[in-house]
Amino acid sequence: MATEIVNPRIAGNAGSDGDADDIPLDPVFALHRGGKMEITSTVPVRDAADLSLAYTPGVAEVCTAIAEQPELVHEYTWKSQVVAVVTDGTAVLGLGDIGPEASLPVMEGKAILFKQFGGVDAVPIALACTDVDEIVETVVRLAPSFGGVNLEDISAPRCFEIERRLIERLDIPVFHDDQHGTAVVTLAALRNAAKLTGRELGALRAVISGAGAAGVAIAKILVEAGIGDVALADRKGVVHQGRDDLNPVKRELASYTNRAGLTGSLESALAGADVFIGVSGGTVAESAVATMAEGAFVFAMANPTPEIHPEVAHRYAAVVATGRSDFPNQINNVLAFPGIFAGALQVRASAITEGMKLAAAVALADVVANELSAEHVIPSPFDTRVAPAVTAAVAAAARAEGVARR
Repeated sequence: MATEIVNPRIAGNAGSDGDADDIPLDPVFALHRGGKMEITSTVPVRDAADLSLAYTPGVAEVCTAIAEQPELVHEYTWKSQVVAVVTDGTAVLGLGDIGPEASLPVMEGKAILFKQFGGVDAVPIALACTDVDEIVETVVRLAPSFGGVNLEDISAPRCFEIERRLIERLDIPVFHDDQHGTAVVTLAALRNAAKLTGRELGALRAVISGAGAAGVAIAKILVEAGIGDVALADRKGVVHQGRDDLNPVKRELASYTNRAGLTGSLESALAGADVFIGVSGGTVAESAVATMAEGAFVFAMANPTPEIHPEVAHRYAAVVATGRSDFPNQINNVLAFPGIFAGALQVRASAITEGMKLAAAVALADVVANELSAEHVIPSPFDTRVAPAVTAAVAAAARAEGVARR
């Protein structure tokens, strides 16, 4: 028996008091009806001859060859061109733990962005489990079908262990986009903001609001890139070595961040800071923003409501960025992950290294390095120069770091 659709946004259902035909279908639901993607063939099957080549008996020859020489799978299947987009639905786009089925529209969206912006095929995989061991074992068993794994919308701190264990067990790229995609784009924007204002990364002190997946990865890449200092704040204040309530991830963070030895609240840490990076939600008081260093940078990336509204940030900051598309300088992961995977797959990389991420950030920043303004420190996602530049840089870095296999 079919389920009755009663949501007027979905079906134009007016209920008992109205005419459904008078209510227009919500355009968002109209676009999503039937899903946003499909699988199409790259070869014709027009007659018996085509069928015998694409399937039996011809396919048996290719199967036998791969069984004898496993590396041929990259040449004669789509393995080296396809990424698994894997989630458990526990941290979806600010919606939280909504489950695997409800996460599918986002995973489909991610897959079409892979194709649109990087030419990479991707398959959404939403898992009906949240246990770390079960997720790792499931992905390991699925891995023979894919050239890479993009972990998506898995809550912290489990996401850190899942990624680490998959990297250890698989010889294909594993990348948690919520962490590293955000970090790469943030670093690229920060490099250009520093260049625009005549400063060096090593002269900057940054404060990150949020010590979850994105905050941890941003801190790591900023340290790798040579930031002067960076401190993170969680709900209980600044992360520092004197706290006895830190989980293992935050304890490790405390060992190489916050060289100034800051304690106390996020707001107190902002006094004199050059950079604010928000990946946590919440609201930062204008009075705290006003204490930042002259010519500061404010990257308030929470969606849909930035931690510091751009109108407020512009009163004190030289460069302002958000995660929203309706303000300048959008920090958008789509600037990073398609090109990173395209470059890694191009050279059949066995992993995505820190050097590859740094190379992606530099290449992304360089796309607009000669076009900089306070409202243009990062390219648009629709800038056609982005994916080729990131792809080439990542492929070159993979070769330089010895993880490329062709």
